[in-house]
Amino acid sequence: MTFDLFLSLLPMLLGMTGSAAPGETGVRTLVVQEQLILRVPVRPQPRRFEWEEKKGPKCISAHEIRGAFLSDSEHVDLLLSGKRLMRAELRDDCPSLDFYTGFYLNSDDERICAKRDVVRSRVGASCRIQRFRNLVPKVR
Repeated sequence: MTFDLFLSLLPMLLGMTGSAAPGETGVRTLVVQEQLILRVPVRPQPRRFEWEEKKGPKCISAHEIRGAFLSDSEHVDLLLSGKRLMRAELRDDCPSLDFYTGFYLNSDDERICAKRDVVRSRVGASCRIQRFRNLVPKVR
């Protein structure tokens, strides 16, 4: 059925073709409103994980490191292969704020070890790694 045919049949469908009732003029108004309503459900907020520190290894393989970020003023968190998270604790006199511009690790044996290796920032600061801590999601 084409749109023109539909429009020609519309008065008949609405009962407007018959004679008007006594006292009526026979004119009726048909208002067509087009409206689009989009309902967007609110997504629940993602759960925020709290991390618990567990004893970590003395050394980690440099090949395991996939990324790093500063977590607070004395820690650098390392993202390792296998979606593991490791925290490198820096010395107290070494604020991690110096490392916001980036940092690098230098190792001769392709391992990064606590109390041996140094994290160097791109602005010239260097800090020894005190220890590594495994970060695991806190169970509630």
